[in-house]
Amino acid sequence: MGDDERAGGRAHLTGLRAAGVVLGCLSALLGAGYFLVVGTALGPFLLWPRTRPHALEILVAGARRLTSLERTRRSAFFGDRFPGSYEIPGPRLLRHLALRSWTGLVCGVVLGLLGFGVVLAGLLARGVVRGTLGWEELLTQVLLGGVLLFLDVQGLYALAGLDARLAREYLGPSERELLRRRVEELAVSRAAVLQAVDAERRRIERDLHDGVQQRLVALAVLLGRARRSRDGERDPGRADELLRQAHQEARDVLTELREVAWRAYPSALDSLGLEEALGGVAQRCSVPLRLRYEVGDAPLPRPVETAAYFVVSEAVTNAAKHASASAVAVRVSRSGPLLTVRVEDDGTGGADPAGSGLTGLRIRVAALDGVLRVDSPLGGPTTLVAELPCA
Repeated sequence: MGDDERAGGRAHLTGLRAAGVVLGCLSALLGAGYFLVVGTALGPFLLWPRTRPHALEILVAGARRLTSLERTRRSAFFGDRFPGSYEIPGPRLLRHLALRSWTGLVCGVVLGLLGFGVVLAGLLARGVVRGTLGWEELLTQVLLGGVLLFLDVQGLYALAGLDARLAREYLGPSERELLRRRVEELAVSRAAVLQAVDAERRRIERDLHDGVQQRLVALAVLLGRARRSRDGERDPGRADELLRQAHQEARDVLTELREVAWRAYPSALDSLGLEEALGGVAQRCSVPLRLRYEVGDAPLPRPVETAAYFVVSEAVTNAAKHASASAVAVRVSRSGPLLTVRVEDDGTGGADPAGSGLTGLRIRVAALDGVLRVDSPLGGPTTLVAELPCA
């Protein structure tokens, strides 16, 4: 971007914010009028205890609509973002509207003084052109006008800053509420992580019991039969065949045990890093897998590497086993403090985001303050995107 484009962007932003300030004065006038008219009409009902709740509800309902307009103004002209699901409590809402009306009206007065100063400057320039203004009087007027202009502009900046601070303080959750929400999220995340760890432990135990243990039993049976055949010397060829079967069974047990170990935690993450560990996933995948690794030289935190690995491993396994996919594409990229893992397959789709596998991944990602999104319409394709903060 060139200097001219940057200058044009700054000018556009300044003009947008100036328009937002002017509209803020109009919205403040609207709020003040609302308090003057509706507040006056509801005043007797607000004083009587029996009718106070209903009158206050009516007053808050109208104030909420005006606050919604104020949110829209701040978002459109100043780029503010507010949580859509957050509902401002009634007392805070009325307090904000009252303060906003007062500051907005003061800002309108300052803008009016600025406009009046511009008119006086025009008259001063006209007097200079006509020669009806002496140099001493001109110098005095310029000096006084410059001081007043400086004070006027500083007042506008201060009022604009106050407007932004009021919006941050009243139109969204307070710092105490944010802290409480964060504590609740951490408590839920901690409980979910403990559940996920317990489920993972049970899965490993099931894999060992139903897979490796059963194969070891079969191996022991084969070796026992081979030993009895050789000791009896009734059928040496049969003993050799049983030994060959036992040897193949032992190799299968080692392969399955290695798979269980990889599903528990891949040792390649510690020794070779995330890229090589994902390469191992591609080698073991039963369908063609295309991997793009665009992370750069900056090291990733170990928990982020582990979460990214399991996201890819689980997504690829689901695509191969359940989605009848013929190809899978994996892209791991880093943009600033955010690592993005994207897995796409051409399978039949219909993945259930609430399923045990995806729920476990979502818990693992959420434990790192990350986000997991799944798009899997019926008929496919399926796209899984995990965003993991690296800071």
